[in-house]
Amino acid sequence: MLRAQLRAAALLPAEARPLKATERAAPDDSYPKPKGSPSGLVTLFPGYFALVMATGIVSIASHFEGLEPIARALLWANVLFYVVLWALTLARLALHRAAFVADLTSHARSVLFLTMVAGTCVLGSQLVILTGGTETARALWFVGIALWILLTSVFFSVATLREPKPPLEQGINGAWLLVVVSTESIAVLGCLVAPTFASPAHALFVALWAYCVGAMLYILLIALILYRWMFFPLTPDTLTPSYWINMGALAITTLAGARLILAAPHWPFLAEIAPFLKGFTLFFWASGAWWIPLLVIAGVWRHGIQRVPLTYHPQYWSLVFPLGMFTAATFQLARATGIGFLAVVPDVFVWIALGAWTICFVGMLRDVAGRARRTPAAGFTGR
Repeated sequence: MLRAQLRAAALLPAEARPLKATERAAPDDSYPKPKGSPSGLVTLFPGYFALVMATGIVSIASHFEGLEPIARALLWANVLFYVVLWALTLARLALHRAAFVADLTSHARSVLFLTMVAGTCVLGSQLVILTGGTETARALWFVGIALWILLTSVFFSVATLREPKPPLEQGINGAWLLVVVSTESIAVLGCLVAPTFASPAHALFVALWAYCVGAMLYILLIALILYRWMFFPLTPDTLTPSYWINMGALAITTLAGARLILAAPHWPFLAEIAPFLKGFTLFFWASGAWWIPLLVIAGVWRHGIQRVPLTYHPQYWSLVFPLGMFTAATFQLARATGIGFLAVVPDVFVWIALGAWTICFVGMLRDVAGRARRTPAAGFTGR
């Protein structure tokens, strides 16, 4: 019975089926809750490393905008988040392996584990930029690459080989673009740590490779996502915050391109292809900016017109991350290309990103406190 329930949860996750209004605040309740077991750990949201992604990039954006005390506070908070989330993930793997494997081999939820890659690399970038801690950042880069190889192999194997496959309107959503985000995060951190290697060209080649692969994957996946948006019904329950990654994936691709342009002194080949990098990177930035008003309209329709309650869920960190990333990416694009008037964008967006981070963080604290009062033994729920 337990195996059948886990299989059902993996093949038809809460995000892919119509939800009743009473279920919206807790979409992950399809998991069995063994007696005497902390329900929060067994149902730990596999994409919770988006908290590290969001906190790290908002910290970096704050640093670029001269908000140093905020940037430093978010840095040390992020180190804590990263350690705690790894501890919870490893505890879940050890104590609730069936639930962990069900998520990892789920067509809909497997991709969420790629937040571990992006969170690792964003934290590494944060350490380099704010502290100059290149040794730790190099280690995190190698960890990120290893996780990327493992988790992308698992995700594409599951999506390709596992049967039965869901229809397109249930099987794809904005979270699939975490494939792009995780790939580009390797490019960004690779550019930052490349000067610390005896041969920077090798690390920069890996970064350039990741930039190109991420760009290719975005073009392929966004075509499917747009097709799903325009030719299949969109309900308030399926139009989740993960769709903000439509823009966030473009923003981190922009940041990776800008970093490659700025890294040209360390590898002459980058100087040779600088016109290509500048044009392509500007193309991705413009496309990301195009997404913003559409995503805002979608959010107003979901919460304002369709009256979906604005209740905390870990997915909202996938909304905060793109706002911080667009801020940081625009700042670096202006620096790399000399388009100085673009600097006005991060001057405004940094406050939007900080506001969104604060709201989401307060919501997380209230959610954790509320669940702890209801189930004192469970502690951190992470649902």
